[in-house]
Amino acid sequence: MDYKFTDDCLIGVEEIDEEHRSLFRLVGELHDMLEEDFGSDRYDEICDTVERLKQYTVEHFKHEEEYMEKIGHPELEQQKQQHAQFCEKISEMDIRSGESDQYGLITELLTYLVRWLYRHIIGSDLLIGKLVPVDEWKKKESYRFDKKYMTGVKLLDEEHEMMFRQVEEIQDIVVNDSTPEKYDKIVEGLKELRAYVQRHFEDEEAYMESTHYEGLEVQRLAHDVFATRLELMNLSVIDKEHEYDVEEFLEFLTEWLITHIIQMDKNIK
Repeated sequence: MDYKFTDDCLIGVEEIDEEHRSLFRLVGELHDMLEEDFGSDRYDEICDTVERLKQYTVEHFKHEEEYMEKIGHPELEQQKQQHAQFCEKISEMDIRSGESDQYGLITELLTYLVRWLYRHIIGSDLLIGKLVPVDEWKKKESYRFDKKYMTGVKLLDEEHEMMFRQVEEIQDIVVNDSTPEKYDKIVEGLKELRAYVQRHFEDEEAYMESTHYEGLEVQRLAHDVFATRLELMNLSVIDKEHEYDVEEFLEFLTEWLITHIIQMDKNIK
């Protein structure tokens, strides 16, 4: 696993980007220390670096949540839950616990930390500052596919356009359909969108693998996060009371797709 901060992780908020860089620098320092020497003379230094990394992560989450609260980011509560789960996980990893394989424990911590950070940044943090009130989003008609989202890879562009079309069709049902079958149509549309997204990710990853694209692993992490987020939408409860939830969900999907295409997919070719 690569321990370096990459441009894929830039979210466009300077203070958060800088703290993310600092997190990866600390991870890199720890990785280098482990690679150089894990002798008893450096063990305390390594442990201190691990603790410093844990503390910095907690401080970063605090700053990030304060920023999201200030701008009214609609995903704040979900972010708080993710942060809390992460802090609980790393607090359980006590490398001074006397276990015989401290090297293995620290390596496990590093691997978990880096994978989680990549997943969290490219799956959640990239949308900080990009989600607007649903009414404003609808006026922008931002679910329409645009030439600026073209990657130059025919298959991927066609599939991206299809996903935008599916979102637009679901949005049209939410706004304009007044038939008794309205909510069944919404559920069916969301199910079809989920299935198509999964197929697209498989096609995209197969293409990247065939061209030996070096960003494939990060792309897989991003796809996994997005697919997981899709599954969180409980389709069994869609009715009139949940129309706004559906529109919020559609906005999340659209803005994630736009951000992912522009910041990651356009680099594939």
